[in-house]
Amino acid sequence: MLFLLPPSESKAKGAYPGAAENSLSVSQVALAFGTLGEARSQAAKLVDDQKIFQAPTMAAIDRYNGTLYGALHGRGLKGTPTEFAHLSDAAMARAKEIVLIQSALFGLIPATALIPNYKFSATPKLKAIWAEPHQVVFRRLNGIIIDMRSKQYGSLAPIPDDLESYYLDVVLEAADGARSSMNHFNKKSKGELVHAVLNAKQLPESIAELRKIAKKAGFGLEQAGRELTLIVAHA
Repeated sequence: MLFLLPPSESKAKGAYPGAAENSLSVSQVALAFGTLGEARSQAAKLVDDQKIFQAPTMAAIDRYNGTLYGALHGRGLKGTPTEFAHLSDAAMARAKEIVLIQSALFGLIPATALIPNYKFSATPKLKAIWAEPHQVVFRRLNGIIIDMRSKQYGSLAPIPDDLESYYLDVVLEAADGARSSMNHFNKKSKGELVHAVLNAKQLPESIAELRKIAKKAGFGLEQAGRELTLIVAHA
């Protein structure tokens, strides 16, 4: 089972406890999924600051430090003991194998791919660059894909319909059963679910097994066709 995440607009500017920068630039490392090379070159031409391609790099899962990624590492509020919480080496090794991130600039990358600090957001025009090349990449992946991307990022590189994939949404459930969509905490809950998966005794191979992990983490998980709903109980 693979977990497909969006990037975050917020990024670490340099090393911090638990996360180190690498002196190698992204121009000096070989990003996975080489068939995206031409598309990556096209996207790179749209970047205002070309110096980023020579800047130090950091594992993507550490570079991105928005709400989803903070929850993925188990981080708490600033000033708390868990402010700089970080996945264990074992969990990072798992993330390398099962967590994928779709960057607007680099396309699909493994969670541990080395990337620089950059500013480049998803825009509709990028679909012309990313959509077709990603079709080939998605077909080379093995396992069920749990798509946690925002619809904005999902539209840039749709997953082929004939592959087994599930789009995950998050809802808040009140005591009376009424449900509502979540905004900021949508990302937090997704990060917490991935954190639970990376620290589970055994990785899930089916939706039923993913549901058990979600339950242990305090969530409900419902399936309706190709849609998954992560349910957060209102405190």
